[in-house]
Amino acid sequence: MCRSHDGMPSTRSPQRHAPIGRAALMAGLCLTLLCGSPAVLAVDACRPRLAADTTELAPMLQQLQASIDRPPTPMPALHTEGTLPHQGIHDQSALARRDLPLMQHAALAWQVTGDPRWLQMARRYLFSWIGTYRPSLNPIDETGFDALIDTYVIIRPALDHLQREQTRNYLRDWAWAYVSAMRHPGHQGSWRNNWQSHRVKLVTLMAVATGDSRLFDAARQLFRQQLDINLLVDGEVLDYRQRDALHYVVYDLQPLLQAALAARTHGEDWYHWRNGRGASLASAIAWLLPYATGQRSHQEFVYSHVQFDAERARAGLPGFSGRFDPHKAGMIYWLAAEWDPALLPLARRLQPTPPSWLPLCTQAAPTRMAARRSRA
Repeated sequence: MCRSHDGMPSTRSPQRHAPIGRAALMAGLCLTLLCGSPAVLAVDACRPRLAADTTELAPMLQQLQASIDRPPTPMPALHTEGTLPHQGIHDQSALARRDLPLMQHAALAWQVTGDPRWLQMARRYLFSWIGTYRPSLNPIDETGFDALIDTYVIIRPALDHLQREQTRNYLRDWAWAYVSAMRHPGHQGSWRNNWQSHRVKLVTLMAVATGDSRLFDAARQLFRQQLDINLLVDGEVLDYRQRDALHYVVYDLQPLLQAALAARTHGEDWYHWRNGRGASLASAIAWLLPYATGQRSHQEFVYSHVQFDAERARAGLPGFSGRFDPHKAGMIYWLAAEWDPALLPLARRLQPTPPSWLPLCTQAAPTRMAARRSRA
């Protein structure tokens, strides 16, 4: 399935792991209460903030109703990274990838409404994909699988033991393969830029989803290494210097914020953790703020060092030339507002509707979160 774990313990090892706290994550990740051995998980699925009120779910339910008879379209491999539309399997991959948010939405709809149709749909899509897809360890091609991780976590209480173990082992194998690759990086910039941020996100979400505390420890270490390399003293990210584009500031920070939200379910605060230069995700969000508010503007990709950026601009792909659109930062300010509510007005201005999973899930670990910072 995936590459070997490079000496890490087998995913099927009976050894016990340290208890793990409440999980209820975002895109990741709306997660479960994970306690004791990862093979014995007490489940407390993502609790809806909306209770019985499904008003905010209406657009999602409408989309699901229109797609309820649509069969899943999994592929053994996806590849859009570094390609333009109509090149290679770009178009087929883009179509197949639509299954991922659809299964996540079905799982969320079931969690809120209890309608078994959405459970059946989410389960059908989940097992169709894990029975077909073979991880490539290309984090740009695979970053959208955070929706598959969400789906598993939300519907886990309704799965039988074999289904839970099948999915859990699939995710653990995948995550440990990423860890092995990240511990033996090459010299390419992709081990320091947004690619690594997306790897960190996927490993962290899968660690929390599977209840693997050793994997979570590895994710924490890799997160800190990435902040050491990727965040400069004032909160500027390395990708901005490489690509001369705020597009890539957003694309680099979003997965790190998702990883930090996952870590918060362990009572750890990765958002405020500072690297050796004193920079943190909080300072990176502050660095971007003048551009998000419109106080400053930026012409995108003018001095990018990556040829593919120019190719996308020539192909007329939106967002790869001209001024940065502050609305593109809406998602990350919704995420950052989970720590800093003062950012909520800006998040609403940039993106009036929050991510579909955000109003449905409680992000914090309430019994352990107060005033606790991640371990020094």
